Amino acid sequence: MKLKSTLALTIAAGMLLASCSDMNETTPQNPGNYILTVSPAASTGVADYLLTAPALDTGTVSTNRNGVEQDGTYRYYVTHNGKFFSMLYGQGNPGAVTAYNMQGGKLNKLTNFQTETVQAFAPVNDDLLLMKISRSLTAPTSSWYKVNTNSLTITSEGTVNTLDLTGVGELAHFTWLKQVGTKVFAPYQTINDRSFNTKYPDQASIAIFNYADMKLDKVITDKRASFIGMYFTDGLSVQESGDIYGFSPAAATTGGTLSSTKPSAILKIKSGTTEFDQSYFFDVEAASSGMSITSWLYVGNNTYIVNAAAKAEKTTGFPAGKRVGIVNVVDKTYKAVTGMPDIASIANLTTNNYSPKDGKTGYVGVNLKDGTSYIYKVDASTQTATRGLKVEGGTVTAVQHLN
Repeated sequence: MKLKSTLALTIAAGMLLASCSDMNETTPQNPGNYILTVSPAASTGVADYLLTAPALDTGTVSTNRNGVEQDGTYRYYVTHNGKFFSMLYGQGNPGAVTAYNMQGGKLNKLTNFQTETVQAFAPVNDDLLLMKISRSLTAPTSSWYKVNTNSLTITSEGTVNTLDLTGVGELAHFTWLKQVGTKVFAPYQTINDRSFNTKYPDQASIAIFNYADMKLDKVITDKRASFIGMYFTDGLSVQESGDIYGFSPAAATTGGTLSSTKPSAILKIKSGTTEFDQSYFFDVEAASSGMSITSWLYVGNNTYIVNAAAKAEKTTGFPAGKRVGIVNVVDKTYKAVTGMPDIASIANLTTNNYSPKDGKTGYVGVNLKDGTSYIYKVDASTQTATRGLKVEGGTVTAVQHLN
């Protein structure tokens, strides 16, 4: 790991503190602390709108003369330390980051700045840790940045050689990042080209960094499953007990073809350890008659609401499941959710979703092929879904909450 000398670099060069004249925002029609990110209908290559709502169970919100328009397409979102961050994926170009807080049910823009386009990011302490990840075997340097969410400045940055990290002649491409105590766990897939192909489809790997200096502590690998998570998909979860679980979608490709011989599965790392627990293995496909997890939402009490795909529905690349199930990682159970629209009518489900962490409740965006969109409330305790808030004028891309 190489630490750059430009510590305490502020974002001031690219930061534009919002003023009343440049906010370009109106009082929302539905003020509230829930945030829905929506791509306008009947348009391509347009920016998302941020809508607010007082509740997700009932009502209607619309993009018509409403919401906060974002700059640029391909936005990703994270909530941390009382702020909502909207991050532009610049496809190789610098990406804008906009930060908001909530005032009276209305989003208040705090700052807008530019960083490198990053492919993984996560809250760590009071920071956002950002990672710009190389996909070039001849230029294998990946970069990380720590953005302090109080000062809204980059406090440190550095690099890691992701080719050297794997030791197998392929690049480590981090699927996401996760704080575990004073460490950062970074699950990765190994890739040998920009299409994410690999010669090693049957292994799950996690790089463990010491967060204070971002030095690599160790790499752990388990060959009972394929890689954990997916591109832009958080596959690692830390429980209240400190135990860590990670799901594999079994989505590795070689030569453009799905190639993992392992099932979609869940692995475990016991609290306080930095090794995979060899006594634990949850074969999700066996428990669910062939389903593969493609994303998940932790609701508490060892329980997850998962998006899943049947074996016949899995595709190369980054499969997006249109089915919803309930997984208990301790009981090793998978139960299908009833009450969702017929799968043939679903265009897509959101993967950036909200739970109050009450052990049972989660909210998932459902975009239908007829152009209508809703938020569905999922009760994990009864494995049922109920249609809630209607979203007019666009496709829901994320469901969040900000106090």
